[in-house]
Amino acid sequence: MFVLETKDLTYTYGAGTPFQKTAVDHVSFGIEKGEFLGIIGHTGSGKSTLIQTLNGLLRPTSGSVLLKGKDIWAEPKKIRSVRFQVGMVFQYPEHQLFEETVLKDICFGPGNMGLGTEESEARARQAAKFVGLDEDLLNQSPFELSGGQKRRAAIAGVIAMDPDVLILDEPTAGLDPQGRDRLLEQISQYHKVRGSTVVLVSHSMEDIARYADRVLVMNKGKAVMLDTTERVFARGRELEGMGLRVPQITSILLYLQEKGYPVHPVLTVDEAVEELRPLLKKGRVRHGS
Repeated sequence: MFVLETKDLTYTYGAGTPFQKTAVDHVSFGIEKGEFLGIIGHTGSGKSTLIQTLNGLLRPTSGSVLLKGKDIWAEPKKIRSVRFQVGMVFQYPEHQLFEETVLKDICFGPGNMGLGTEESEARARQAAKFVGLDEDLLNQSPFELSGGQKRRAAIAGVIAMDPDVLILDEPTAGLDPQGRDRLLEQISQYHKVRGSTVVLVSHSMEDIARYADRVLVMNKGKAVMLDTTERVFARGRELEGMGLRVPQITSILLYLQEKGYPVHPVLTVDEAVEELRPLLKKGRVRHGS
């Protein structure tokens, strides 16, 4: 059984009006428990609307979302509990910080779940460790933190609710390269240690290639690919036709493959070195190829 699944899911903005627009069009897919799923697609492909249906922020126009096999809208009055199980981190989540201290802000979610102060604080401190926030920052105002620290504090607030599925929508937007790498590595460690399901929406093909087990590709509201990361990026020319850019190293290997060299598209520089080593030893890859 999938931990989260959609069946023939459709969402239309302004349904029944002259301005209606279908953002998600009959999408069916499942997310395995404990996997790291990447979702990619150009702007307007429907990926942001899709993830907002996954925790009940948007109710499907038709079709269904199943959490552990149960339709999340079967009992609309209980939809709030779904949002504790499917945690959502939006772009620029630091804009939602509001409490007097970082610790209180991270505790807000667990408190909303009905947990006591002691358990909420224990969860908050653990979540802060996962995202790399030092203990001495917890008693500061969140507005005194750096941009990257604010981002980590906001993500910790969702992690502290211990969701079965953590969905992150462009979590590294606006961060410098060092801050981006650090945050993604911390999210990866959280995934490995907790065994939670993570869904990462990103425009960065390199980030998806580095961390995702499988990739869902959205295009014009439809799910057009769902496969292992390696197999999806091996279809690089198709992705480029949708306005997506595959990782640079993958693009180079695709080019060599098209030129007749016996190589397979890979995702990292280290993999590319191993792929090319036999050809270099035989002198089959010439300078200037």
